Amino acid sequence: MLTDSDIERWLREDVGHHDVTNDVPGETTGRLVAKESGVAAGLNAASAVFDYLDVDVTERVVDGTAIDPGDALLRVRGPATAVLRGERVAVNVAAHASGVATATDAAVAAAREVDDDVRIAATRKTTPGLRGVEKRAVAAAGGDTHRLDLSHMVMVKDNHVAEMGLTGAIERFRERASFATALDVEVEDPADAARAAEAGADVVLLDNMTPAETAEAVDRVAAADADALTEASGGITVETVPEYAATGVDVISMGGLTHSAPALDLSFRTG
Repeated sequence: MLTDSDIERWLREDVGHHDVTNDVPGETTGRLVAKESGVAAGLNAASAVFDYLDVDVTERVVDGTAIDPGDALLRVRGPATAVLRGERVAVNVAAHASGVATATDAAVAAAREVDDDVRIAATRKTTPGLRGVEKRAVAAAGGDTHRLDLSHMVMVKDNHVAEMGLTGAIERFRERASFATALDVEVEDPADAARAAEAGADVVLLDNMTPAETAEAVDRVAAADADALTEASGGITVETVPEYAATGVDVISMGGLTHSAPALDLSFRTG
């Protein structure tokens, strides 16, 4: 949840202690403009920056909207000093979020070419302080947010297995988790995928497997527990999404949607 303290911190970081360039008299209008095609996102956060500065947001597109060069994503009106104070922060957050949404949209489209049911999900590899913005951008482009924090789902990772063994870790966390909390278990080979399903995993995460290994693991999990979901993860790119979508896996998780998506090129123009 974006708060006033978040926005104040962003603005304080950008403005510093003694800025004279934004000391401009009068009223003005401004617009956030796309310089390349993509998917718009982060406009709630960008609008919140201007709202905090008492600048009126007169128009904005809905997050998830496809945009082309020259399209206006957001229009504002207010004191020139306030508009200029907020414009760079608004551009930065919207450009970053729109980059995440654009990358997610490309991944979703690549998956849909093969399987309409497979989900594209983000991971917890987000920028500190910007997880909410990034996860909303993923959702706006048709992706799945996955877990939002550590409490959202129990994930048994390789370090847990190293300490307690696969079955031991599953049993320990199953005993401690709420009945409403899903258990996602990470494995690195098809045989362990079946073991995890048999031990009670709700989701079996097939980590760093090739498409061929993933397909084998999906079959093994289905034989062990038809209700368990399968999730592929680890170095998957937009280019390789179709290969993984063809394996029958339920979810494809991609850290790159948030940690490596390039910002969409946006510009703010006044007057």
